[in-house]
Amino acid sequence: MAPSLSATTRSLQHLAFAGVVIALCAACRGPNPSGSAIPLSPAGHGARHLSQSSVVVNPAQIGPQVSSEVLGADENVWFDITFPGLAKSFVQAGLTATRWPGGHGADRYHWKSNTYGIGVCSTGFKIGKPYPKSTFDNFMQDIAIPAHLDVAITVNYGSNPKCTAGDKSDEAADWVKYANVTKGYHVTWWTVGNEQYSPDSLDLRSMPHDPTQYAQTVSTDYYHKMKAASPLLPINVCVDASIKSKTWDPTVFSQATFDCVEVHFYPQKGQSVNDTFLLNNGVKGFTYSINVIKGQLSAAGKGATPIYVGEIGSALPPGDKQNMSITQALYAGQIIGEMVNDGIPRATWHSAFGDCDPPSKGGDFSKYLYGWQDFGGTMIFSIGTTRVGCSTTKVKLGTLMPTATAFEVASHFVRNGEHALGASVVGMPDIRAYASTYNGGYALMLFNLNETATENVPVTITGKTSGTGGPMWWYDKKRYDWSKRDKWKGPLSSTLASWQNSFTVVMPPWSMVVVQTN
Repeated sequence: MAPSLSATTRSLQHLAFAGVVIALCAACRGPNPSGSAIPLSPAGHGARHLSQSSVVVNPAQIGPQVSSEVLGADENVWFDITFPGLAKSFVQAGLTATRWPGGHGADRYHWKSNTYGIGVCSTGFKIGKPYPKSTFDNFMQDIAIPAHLDVAITVNYGSNPKCTAGDKSDEAADWVKYANVTKGYHVTWWTVGNEQYSPDSLDLRSMPHDPTQYAQTVSTDYYHKMKAASPLLPINVCVDASIKSKTWDPTVFSQATFDCVEVHFYPQKGQSVNDTFLLNNGVKGFTYSINVIKGQLSAAGKGATPIYVGEIGSALPPGDKQNMSITQALYAGQIIGEMVNDGIPRATWHSAFGDCDPPSKGGDFSKYLYGWQDFGGTMIFSIGTTRVGCSTTKVKLGTLMPTATAFEVASHFVRNGEHALGASVVGMPDIRAYASTYNGGYALMLFNLNETATENVPVTITGKTSGTGGPMWWYDKKRYDWSKRDKWKGPLSSTLASWQNSFTVVMPPWSMVVVQTN
């Protein structure tokens, strides 16, 4: 197994699990350090100069192969995906992957009719009903194909059309055949059910949310029919993996037949969030959770199984102030770095065009949270906030919100087929660093988690005494702060000059920077 790299030295204690949320002291509310609304410029005064402090890249410490499909975001069947121009947002953000038809709606959804089942299957868990135009074909033709996105699909496990029992695998197999044989869409990632370990998910079988029944049903019914439905294009059939349950994973991993597992990660709940927690413990908790899943797979004799991160976000609903802030953007960027180091082959943020929630929905809009917006939600692209009555702020449909901008910056770090490299941070507690090979040279993704201080970050590459420089991209609190005036600024770019022995990256407060160099 390839080594799992770490951007910094980590310690993780006192873990408590709640649902799919890893509650790492999320309730430890406290004010963030106060700072100016407009931070210092990259070349400004106030930079911290620390002797013997640096980032060291070690090309000899070769980690997992990089997959560009960690740059993904899912989409929901209840959203009108036929609005003109939506695919452009995916392209601008550098996304390569998506997921359909959504989360909890998947176990109610019947793809042929583009409807949920009747009765209780048509409602629940605050999910919207399928939009009439948001059919599978329209999703593929209007978003996935124009944006060149690799697609994952969650098939219905929980309910049949009459809402009287669990669904039959024939519907899933028919979807596989239609996608890959009839239409030639080449969909290779398929998951049976959504979070079936959770009582919040719909399961009308005789033993709801029972891992043994789930494992047996997938193995004897779904798996072989779905695989047979795509005879010329091999597909991956995933099973649900739980961060919380002590019995679900060991049972399913040992008894089910599968090609991959799908895990969801949210380190907070929207009613109570904290910036400092998110940027530190929330990120550490991700790799901790992935390592737990890896250990469970190894214990079942399936240690090489790919782990698909099907949903990831900063908090479970309702939407909160962090969702639209620079803080969630920096969290998302670090998570991408962690996924590269952890060898994750595929991931989809929840969601691309998603929910938009005002404070009245109950989310955390505390004065202790940094941000300017009067709305939150799962979306990383604007769904037109005034159009849906979510906010008093007019944000054009498709605008990249801060988290999508973080993906755009990270897309210059993540290159398919490259390898993660060792990166260590010495004497700079607010700096996080990730490194990889890149087109014959190197790429670095750096984060300054200090809200108020600019950091001069010396970088050395072990064994390299010089370099030709290369392009740089960055996004920071100052760029985000323009949104206070309803101006949504994207990343900036510049060029790193040729260097001898080392080079220095000047990082503004709360910023992320990607550097490519030879």
